[in-house]
Amino acid sequence: MTKVVIFDLDGTLIDTPNAIVAAFNATFTGAGLPEREAAAIRRTIGLPLERAFGDLTGVPLTDPAIADFVAGYQAHFRGTILPKAAELVFPGVADGLARLAGLGVTLTVATSKFHRSAMDILTSAGLRDHFEMVVGADQVTRPKPDAESSVIILEALGVAPEDALVVGDTTHDLLMARAAGVGSVAVTYGVHGRELLATAGPELIADTFGEVVRYVDAEVQVS
Repeated sequence: MTKVVIFDLDGTLIDTPNAIVAAFNATFTGAGLPEREAAAIRRTIGLPLERAFGDLTGVPLTDPAIADFVAGYQAHFRGTILPKAAELVFPGVADGLARLAGLGVTLTVATSKFHRSAMDILTSAGLRDHFEMVVGADQVTRPKPDAESSVIILEALGVAPEDALVVGDTTHDLLMARAAGVGSVAVTYGVHGRELLATAGPELIADTFGEVVRYVDAEVQVS
């Protein structure tokens, strides 16, 4: 029985990938570095910011420059993404979350964003009140695709893995679900395409958020 749904944030609930690319490149140019290709940046979405900047620059994670990159990115995030968050909510998400909550399903978020950034964008997008818990990358020692984010949610809510479901747009989300023993649903409208998502073995690959809602609804009705 699906009692808890653990959602990814970027590319699953809110259409932030293009804005994220712009914020990364603004950070690079602000540091006197050349911009990176959009495709290269998009491949890092879903990873913690420190690792993303490390992968894109080749700078060791222990280098103080990584912290500077993260701080610069967060400043651009607050200035460019937050103000238009409500416009970036994917079609069907607001109504779909309300529908799931009405079914008695507990809704949560596990994101590679820092907790404060996640809370800020959910609030600006008008979605915050739907979620019982939000776990950010700075609240875990082993971020996605490790199981820790999901395990924290399950343990806090007292829910067994078989009673939960992860919904995400990258293999990082789906592999987190697998590592935690949780079922998963992939969405194709975010960062990773259908073929790549299929390699992580989700129960469903959905092209719209409405398909996700119908899947969870059916699971609840069967139970």
